[in-house]
Amino acid sequence: MRARTVVFWLAVVLLVLPAWALTAARLTDPSGSVGIALVALTPFGLPLYGGALVLAAAALLRRRRWRTAVLPVAIVAIAGLVVHGWWYAPQVSGAAPPPAAGTEPTVVMTANLYFGNADPAAVVDGVRDGDVDLLVVNEVTETSVAGLDAAGLADLLPHRAGEPAPDGDGTATMAFSREPISEVSRVPMLQDGWLFTTGGLVVAAVHAFAPNEPDVWRADHAALAASVAAHEPDLVVGDLNATVDHAPMRRLAAAGYRDAGELADAGWQPTWPAMRVGRIPGIPLAQIDHVLVGPRLTALDQHAVDLPGSDHEGLVAEVAPR
Repeated sequence: MRARTVVFWLAVVLLVLPAWALTAARLTDPSGSVGIALVALTPFGLPLYGGALVLAAAALLRRRRWRTAVLPVAIVAIAGLVVHGWWYAPQVSGAAPPPAAGTEPTVVMTANLYFGNADPAAVVDGVRDGDVDLLVVNEVTETSVAGLDAAGLADLLPHRAGEPAPDGDGTATMAFSREPISEVSRVPMLQDGWLFTTGGLVVAAVHAFAPNEPDVWRADHAALAASVAAHEPDLVVGDLNATVDHAPMRRLAAAGYRDAGELADAGWQPTWPAMRVGRIPGIPLAQIDHVLVGPRLTALDQHAVDLPGSDHEGLVAEVAPR
């Protein structure tokens, strides 16, 4: 067997096998942490199947005697592209409901501070530059709140819900709003979650447990789903440790809670892992941070913002009443 043939089939295997794993994980809702992690990478099925199709097409055009062996590769690649394209399409297509006439948009930002290590000035710059009305922060600590206030957050968003955790503790979630906050209650998740009203909107500010403990992750999402069903918030905001491809997120979407970026056709906006190593920037692979928009709202825009010192990108979304 010639070296070129070996290289061709090795390349096919290296493209198709990971693609199959992603497709199988997305279809089967795996119970283990590895399978859950694979679901988060579902969008990568598109370039993997696309690469396999390019290889198969090139071989079919140049080496007719390979047709019997290569044609199944092309068929599998096309089928995979169709399936993954169908899953990805809502992020870039489909008309969002228009905002109601005469209504003002609300700008929402979510930021995971990575145990309070995110640069507070950068967070406040994101609030100021984005004219943010509501900020939800996860993994917020006493020192990080002091830093945010020193950078001017209290002047921009003077109303708050939640309490910071001691330094080194990543379980606290807080919300900061331009408008007064009222009717504050807890969302019964393992890590801090808050339900409150601000600016005429009911908001759930949450942080789901990571899927490295799958049973806890599923229990957290079950608790969130129950709270959403009971209280019908307008917004669900925070680090959900899940992408739109995970089963709990698909169930929320079926209940009317759509990702703002998806609704606004803003495209794939991965937020994690974003931690820099020296001068090397992080390469986010999955969007696990979200602004979910309930049935009474629509989304006009969403974009990611850099959070130096954090392992997450932030998100800023513009939403409005329908």
